[in-house]
Amino acid sequence: MSINRSGFYKWLSRRCNPSLRELNRIDACKLFEEYHKKFPSHDYRWLNAKIKLDLSIVYSDNFAHKICKYLGIKSVSKHVKRYGKKANRELKNFPNYILAELNPLRPFQLVVSDMTAFWANSHYYELTLFMDLFNNELIAYSLSNKKGDPNSYHIGLSHLISKKEENYKDLEMIFHSDQGSVYSSKKFNKSLPSYNIIHSMSKPGTPTENGAIEAINGWIKEELFLDFKINSCNNIFRQIEDYIYYFNYERPQAVLNYLTPIQFKQLFYNKKD
Repeated sequence: MSINRSGFYKWLSRRCNPSLRELNRIDACKLFEEYHKKFPSHDYRWLNAKIKLDLSIVYSDNFAHKICKYLGIKSVSKHVKRYGKKANRELKNFPNYILAELNPLRPFQLVVSDMTAFWANSHYYELTLFMDLFNNELIAYSLSNKKGDPNSYHIGLSHLISKKEENYKDLEMIFHSDQGSVYSSKKFNKSLPSYNIIHSMSKPGTPTENGAIEAINGWIKEELFLDFKINSCNNIFRQIEDYIYYFNYERPQAVLNYLTPIQFKQLFYNKKD
């Protein structure tokens, strides 16, 4: 085979007695393969951050990229989102208070909401989310298996108000949404001023004005189907509950410097003390 004899025996020696560096690389390969099978919707940076969060094992992004490239690991998520225009409604509208790109300085200063629909196990579901833009925490949610169910919005709002009253009762909060029929209804809005909540709304047909929650909706559906295998789950309501906990406590986010929402909020409280 035209192989140098000394070179062959050096290779054989390395194969039988691998270096510490080679052993670390083999362990890293096994680890990234394991996490990719569990979370196929994410790329090498997120996988690296998740390994650090779960196991306190630190790899550089460059090393993680090389490992994933060697293994052929790529995110299988397409994450394509298409929007349609909404018709004008004869409902109460509110001005958009976040066009100035308000940067929240504390929790419960700016909360956004939206509803996303999906099919799982041949059943239709609507998931209404309420997210704190300070740390992207999903602070309230409601799931319904009825199409166009307004109770999903009202239940989620009730949970949001309860949490605000616990720690931020006297502080003003901006609540931003689209101009959906429930968000625009008198019933939904009549109690907001009593809790020091200002309602802000996007213009019709402009989902980019509520882009943060729109993007999260896309990622949530990708992860529910690719990572959490929701189509093979018998209890969708329990699976959504588990996912919300995972999102807040166990899911690193690039925008938070790969901290989880709860870690980011705790860091804020520690600095404040």
